[in-house]
Amino acid sequence: MAKMKTPAMERLAKSRKNKKNEPVGVWSEIGWRLTRNRAAVFSMAVLFVLILFALFPQFFARYGYDDQDYSRTFIGPCAEFIMGTDNLGRDIFSRVVYGARISLAVGLLSMLCSLVVGGILGSVAAVSGGATDNVIMRICDVFMSIPSTLLAISICAALGNGMTNVIIAITIALVPSFSRTVRASILTVKDQEYIEAARAIGAGKLRLILRHMIPNAMGPIIVRATLDVAGSITTTAALSFIGLGVTPPTPEWGCMLTTAKQYITSLDKWYMLLFPGIMIMLTVFALNLFGDGLRDAFDPRSGK
Repeated sequence: MAKMKTPAMERLAKSRKNKKNEPVGVWSEIGWRLTRNRAAVFSMAVLFVLILFALFPQFFARYGYDDQDYSRTFIGPCAEFIMGTDNLGRDIFSRVVYGARISLAVGLLSMLCSLVVGGILGSVAAVSGGATDNVIMRICDVFMSIPSTLLAISICAALGNGMTNVIIAITIALVPSFSRTVRASILTVKDQEYIEAARAIGAGKLRLILRHMIPNAMGPIIVRATLDVAGSITTTAALSFIGLGVTPPTPEWGCMLTTAKQYITSLDKWYMLLFPGIMIMLTVFALNLFGDGLRDAFDPRSGK
């Protein structure tokens, strides 16, 4: 006579199987899927190098980002200057390395600020409903009717140049879309049974949002945050390129392109435009790949 498997025996068998094949737990499973996505692994490797550049630029850069030497201007890529030198004799590779700190800092800080403000607005709108929801969402619709880059340009033109003003401008431009993302994510879990159970035992709105709703709706929010870091870096470079962002001699990649654009017709100075542009492209490409990998890890059906 075959033995009946009890629930405890089934859990034990499942845990043994998972130890051999797949990890146990939601976050472990997400990490397991992410590490098996080759594009995501490649993007994480690129981002890891960029983070090292941002945290420890002095270990990679041979010169300071504003070390000028007029005797070595317009030197093409060579053994000593692997990316060449600019019109002031500054090492382009050193400026690219130090520029990673500015671009990543602006991208991350803009995303975090917009995530906090947009998360609060989206959560309040989703939980309150009614007139509160309508007012918040209609205000977001007004801001979203303006292209985000154009809105950032307008704000920077009003506030002036500088890294702080760039962060403020990009944050304001991103808040409406974050609010809608958070609201939609919370609405998907708002009527779940565990939310009703928490509400039945007397949990307040703040506890419901912080303890039950947001943790269970983090998937789309994390993916959106990752992709918006890429958008923030692109917007920062665009603002600097037109003279409304970070100002020289700060080694921001958009500023470097602004300096190099006057030599765009000189065939022997191609490297001044090429390398900062490649860094912007590679960073945004890696962040987009990482965001796609996160999306597939949180929802495996989305990749099918």
